[in-house]
Amino acid sequence: MSISTITIVVLIVLFLSSAIRVLKEYERGVIFRLGRLVGAKGPGIFLIIPGIDKMIKVSLRTVVHDVPAQDIITKDNVSVKVNAVVYFRVIDPNKAIVEVEDYLYATSQLSQTTLRSVLGQQELDDLLSGRDKINAELQTILDIHTDPWGIKVSQVEIKHVDLPQEMQRAMAKQAEAERERRAKIINAEGEFQASARLLEAGDILNKQPVTIQLRFLQTLREIATENNSTIIFPVPIDLFTPFIKLMENKVIEQK
Repeated sequence: MSISTITIVVLIVLFLSSAIRVLKEYERGVIFRLGRLVGAKGPGIFLIIPGIDKMIKVSLRTVVHDVPAQDIITKDNVSVKVNAVVYFRVIDPNKAIVEVEDYLYATSQLSQTTLRSVLGQQELDDLLSGRDKINAELQTILDIHTDPWGIKVSQVEIKHVDLPQEMQRAMAKQAEAERERRAKIINAEGEFQASARLLEAGDILNKQPVTIQLRFLQTLREIATENNSTIIFPVPIDLFTPFIKLMENKVIEQK
């Protein structure tokens, strides 16, 4: 084989190695030809013109971005630190490269400013109890602003709300006071129901006086189950009435 043939083969191999591109299923290659956008190619194997075409690789997988903790003053003037997580992905590689310089950095900065803006309009109680609503609002705003960049924000989650120590103590006192209030209400409701039942029981006992004696004997029986108790049993005077009358009759007969 001559030297010229070897040179041609080497040049062809070098050309093909520079021209052939292989991208994975989740990747796209944005092609620029002499500075002009040609379009996105991939996945799989394709050819570009070395020295003329320039390819920028873009991933279409979902990016999980951790928004750093932001110092926020809520609507009711409480200073808190809040961080969040943003899930987004590129749906139009051409726009992600052409419309914005660095779509990852731009989305990160937009997430931070939007987080401060939206949470600054919320009160602390809403921030702690209404996270689902706030997450949906954040997702909608970010999705609208990133749509021209070819990016879809699928979800935003507030991860942690860091409260000052004095605010935590105040909220703990408030929760304790709320529990005491509920306990007092439940106790008063129980007393009311018990008094109503006692009133009904009193009416029944008043209609049948003998039931008072039965209740008295039942109470003595319950007390007698304790071995360390001394029971003083008052005997009703009615039990001695027949004997008293008998003694009176005998006295009269003797006279």
